[in-house]
Order: sequence, then C-alpha cells, then structure tokens
Amino acid sequence: MIVPRLQHKYFQEIVPELQKQFQLTSCMQVPRLEKICINQGVGAGVQDKKLIDIAVEELTTITGQKAVPRKAKKSISNFKLREGVAIGAAVTLRGKRMYEFLDRLITISLPRVRDFRGVSEKSFDGRGNYTLGINEQIIFPEISIDKVNKLKGISITFVINTTNNQMAYSLLKSLGMPFKNKQ
Repeated sequence: MIVPRLQHKYFQEIVPELQKQFQLTSCMQVPRLEKICINQGVGAGVQDKKLIDIAVEELTTITGQKAVPRKAKKSISNFKLREGVAIGAAVTLRGKRMYEFLDRLITISLPRVRDFRGVSEKSFDGRGNYTLGINEQIIFPEISIDKVNKLKGISITFVINTTNNQMAYSLLKSLGMPFKNKQ
C-alpha cells in the first residue's frame, strides 16, 4: 500500500515536531487534518442546468472523486431561487485522496496563481478550520483552458481537529502551506 508523501511526512516528522512545540503529552493530542471540503457555487445554475453539470465535472476532474450537486435550502424570490434547485457543487476528501490533493494544491496549483505572494493567515474561523478562496479554477493543471467557458471561484476548507488557531496554523505551515510573510 502506497502512502502519500504528505501523509508520511505528517506521521514521521510533523507529529513529533508539533508535540514538542506545544508540549503535548500524547501524539493523539497533535492536531490533524480531518477532511478537505471543496465547494463551487454556480449562481447562474438556476437558469441553466448545464452549468451545474459542468461544475460537478470540473470538481470531479480536479479532486479525483465524484462531486455532488448542492441544492438550495430555502426559496429567495429576489434571486429567483426555489427550494431544492441545484446552485453549486461540492466534494469532501478524506484519507489518501485528501493528502494527495493537498500535495498537488501546494506544489503545483497555488504557484500558478497570477502575482502569488502566499495565502492569507487571517482565514481561520476561530475553531481551527482554514478556508481558502481561489478566484479561477484554471490554476489546476487537470482543467483544460480550452474547455472552460466561464471562470468560476472555488472555496477550499481545511477541517482540523483542534479549537486552537495557532495549532492549526502550525500544522498547515508544517505541511507546506505558503502563508504570506508577516510584516
């Protein structure tokens, strides 16, 4: 069984390092990445159902796991939105696929962002989770630029099993997340 590179690095190097840094008595207290949730909202999907299918196809291509369409929870007349109508796509990654996606995101996709200077450190939610917004889906090499008819944003949430933002920051930094330098 082949273990992804980042998962191996986490267990061999990062866990002992974080345990020492935060003076934790057990390796089970060390924060770990539980899942990565990737969402793509398609507001125009209310009028054109094919846009939802395209979003599902793109997320499936990017992650290697089947994405599911997301439906509206309630009706909002100002947006011409009805309850139960598909308005986006989402996929949740765990285990090996999660580590492989994170590795590809950090090493290949993020450096392809125009004028990239690092990701913001202010996107932690106070419970240890980190959300990263990407403006264009074409930074992923799996997406062919010729087939894209409209640029859409993607929201990526890293769910970490800690309530401490500092621990979550240290975990993501150790995994290689390119945060902006503090000035």
